[in-house]
Amino acid sequence: MALVRNFFMELSQNQLLNSAAKKYGLKMGAQNVVAGTNIEETIESIKKLNAAGISCTVDNLGEFVYEREEATEAKNSILDVIEAIHTHSVDAHISLKPSQLGLDIDYNFCYENLREIVEKANQYNIFVNFDMEDHERLQPSFDILETLSKDFNNIGTVIQAYFFRAKEDIEKYKDFRLRIVKGAYKEPAEIAYQEKSVIDENYIELIEWHLLNGKFTSIATHDHHVINHVKQFVKEHNISNDKFEFQMLYGFRTDMQQELAQEGYNFCVYVPFGDDWYGYFMRRLAERPQNLNLVVKQVFTKKTNTMIGLAAGAFILGRLTKKK
Repeated sequence: MALVRNFFMELSQNQLLNSAAKKYGLKMGAQNVVAGTNIEETIESIKKLNAAGISCTVDNLGEFVYEREEATEAKNSILDVIEAIHTHSVDAHISLKPSQLGLDIDYNFCYENLREIVEKANQYNIFVNFDMEDHERLQPSFDILETLSKDFNNIGTVIQAYFFRAKEDIEKYKDFRLRIVKGAYKEPAEIAYQEKSVIDENYIELIEWHLLNGKFTSIATHDHHVINHVKQFVKEHNISNDKFEFQMLYGFRTDMQQELAQEGYNFCVYVPFGDDWYGYFMRRLAERPQNLNLVVKQVFTKKTNTMIGLAAGAFILGRLTKKK
């Protein structure tokens, strides 16, 4: 399983394949995992989900942002999404990655971009979630969150269960709306759990703790065992449905998404849009390789399988070249 995870993580960071995916994405079946390539298409996808009683969190996809111009473009695109959410009165909020807004360029530059986004969202009473990334970006992202929280209360973030520090972080940020995930990056053994069973155990402990002590809990999982555990836990502890929600990715386990919404649980779909989908999707497969089984029939076309095969070949060739 570790080999499979590492395989997909290597692919997620391959800029050549990322560029190819941008160019040929729709022909490869990317429309099944991405809600649209532009705001208009994405709003229509959100409306369909809303009609089924499902809310959305919208992610303007982006990878490898090291230029101010590109970060500014990403900021402007997110501002346009906020305006569209307000104009169309859809049930949706924003998810964003600080690195896309310039964290790898300049801390203050990133902060100003994030502040502009949060301020506009606050005007429309729209929530903004700070997606957490790898360990090098973790603390700076928390620092920006804390600074902005002095002036705004429409922000929250993500706790990643594979980090040793996760329990400390969830207690520190318990008064924020938190999304709890297992973690989707390849992290060193010095700072993160490596065994799936240990990560799973910590994940459940974090969920339970925040359900009992936190503000609002977003439980991001496709695992029906975790979902059933949470159902039983909230029943036993008399936790009302308005204290939590389940979250899944757009295009994954759609039948279960609708079932949970129909059962009366708050349900939110993570809605990515744009043509920069490749790294996002590879990390989802790295995070939980079983995701490949969940979407193989509805996502992968013959051309997609060809792309995966070529990627595998490129990965193996690259490893062999490094060894030499």
